[in-house]
Amino acid sequence: MKLYNSLTRKKEEFIPVTEGHVNMYNCGPTVYNYIHVGNARPLVVFDTLRRFFIYKGYNVKFVVNFTDIDDRMIDKANDEGTTVQKIAERYIEAFMEDAKGLNLYDYETINPRATQFISQIVEFIEGLIEKGAAYNVDGNVYFNISSAKDYGKLSKKKLEDLISGARVDINEEKRNPMDFALWKKEKEGEPSWDSPWGKGRPGWHIECSVMAKTLLGETIDIHSGGEDLQFPHHENEIAQSETLNNKPFANYWLHNGMITVDNQKMSKSLGNFFTIKDVGKEYDLEVLRFFLLSAHYRSPMNFSREVMNQTQNALERLYNSKKNLEYLMDKVENREIDEDEKPLVDEINNYKDKFIESMEDDINTADAIAYLFEMVKLYNTHINEDSSKDFVKYAYNTMMDLAKILGILTRRDEILESEILELIEKRTEARKNKNYKLSDEIRDILKEKGIILEDTKDGVKWKRV
Repeated sequence: MKLYNSLTRKKEEFIPVTEGHVNMYNCGPTVYNYIHVGNARPLVVFDTLRRFFIYKGYNVKFVVNFTDIDDRMIDKANDEGTTVQKIAERYIEAFMEDAKGLNLYDYETINPRATQFISQIVEFIEGLIEKGAAYNVDGNVYFNISSAKDYGKLSKKKLEDLISGARVDINEEKRNPMDFALWKKEKEGEPSWDSPWGKGRPGWHIECSVMAKTLLGETIDIHSGGEDLQFPHHENEIAQSETLNNKPFANYWLHNGMITVDNQKMSKSLGNFFTIKDVGKEYDLEVLRFFLLSAHYRSPMNFSREVMNQTQNALERLYNSKKNLEYLMDKVENREIDEDEKPLVDEINNYKDKFIESMEDDINTADAIAYLFEMVKLYNTHINEDSSKDFVKYAYNTMMDLAKILGILTRRDEILESEILELIEKRTEARKNKNYKLSDEIRDILKEKGIILEDTKDGVKWKRV
C-alpha cells in the first residue's frame, strides 16, 4: 500500500512502526462552533483510511482530538456570558451528532480533550526548557525556533525567509519573531491551571503533540489533517516533538485538499458557509460522506447543490442494487453457484481487486467508487430470479464489504409503527401455533430494520436501536 507523504512529497510504501498495528492521529475541531463541510472532509477521508486498514487486517488505534481551550473559545464564552467548559460541552455534543450522521463511529475512536492533559503538557514543556529549547518570560513560555534542526521541512518553508518576512512582533519578550507560545500566562477571567511558571494555559500547538505522544507513542505512523494545518500547526508540532524526543514525530503526513462552495472560498461574509447541520436539513449526511469520497482526497473539491443532487442520485442507485439483491435472496432457488455463474464470479472478483488496488494507491476513493458502480452494472444485467442463492449471496456480501470500507449503504428503511405492531401480532400467532420457524423469521426481519423485541410477562415490548 502506498500513501502520499507530505513530508517527502512522494508516494511511499506504508510500513507501520509495529507490524500489524497502525497508530493514527487526526487533528480534530476546536469546539467553539458547529463543524462545516470543510471540517468534515479530513474526518471522512481518514476514517475511510482507518476502515481500509481494518479491512486489511490491521489493528488500528485512531485518535481525533478536541481542542477545548483556545482564544476563540474564550471569546465565545465572554460574548455569551458563559464558561469555556459549557461552550465545549455544547459543541462536542453537536459534533458527535454530526459524526454519527457521517458514519464516523462504526469503530472505536479516541476523542481526547486538551484540558485532560495539562499535567503531561507541563511535563513536556519542562523537558524542552531543560534542553534549552524553550524559555520562560514572566509566566509566558516560548519555543526557541532556532533549536529545531530542520524547521520548515514539512511545509518546505525556509526559516530565514520566514524570519525576514515576519512582521515586527509587538511582544518584545520573544527572542525570535518565529518563536511560538507553549504556555500562556493567566489573564483575568480566563481559565487557567497551575504550572512551574505560574497559572496559565497551554498554547495550541503543544496540545496535539502531547496528546499524540501520550496516547500513541513518541513516533506515530500517520498524522493527518487539512492542508491548511500544514503550516504553522503541523510544522510546530514536528519542531517541538522531535526536539524533545530526538526521533521522528510521525512517519507519514497526510493532508487533504480544500473545499470551495460554488467555486468560491467558503466564507460567512459571502453567505456560502455551510455547517454539517445546514447540509443535514436538505440531505441525509451519508450523501455528504459519499460526496467527500467522490474525488481524490488531495484534490480540491467544489460543493454545490447541483453536485449534491447528483451524488444523492448516485448513492440511490447503489441502494437500489442493494435492495434488489436482498429481495432476490428471498426469491431465488437455494442452490450452489452453477457453471454459468462462475465467469460472473470472476468478473465480480476482478472489480473487487480493482477497488482494493485503487484504495492501496494513496486512498483513491474516486476510482474505487467507479469500480463499485461497474460491479453494480454487472449485477443489474446478470442477476435475476433464475440465479442461484449462493451466487446472489456472494454478490451481495462482496458489495457490502466494499461499501463498509467507504462507510456507505448503512441506512435502514424506516418501518412504521403500524407495520411493527402487525408483524408482532403475526409472530404472536405463530408462537401460539408452535410455528417457531416463522416466529424467528419475523424477529429477524424486525431486527434488520432496527427493531428489537423483548418477550415479557406483560406481552411483547419493542424498541428502535
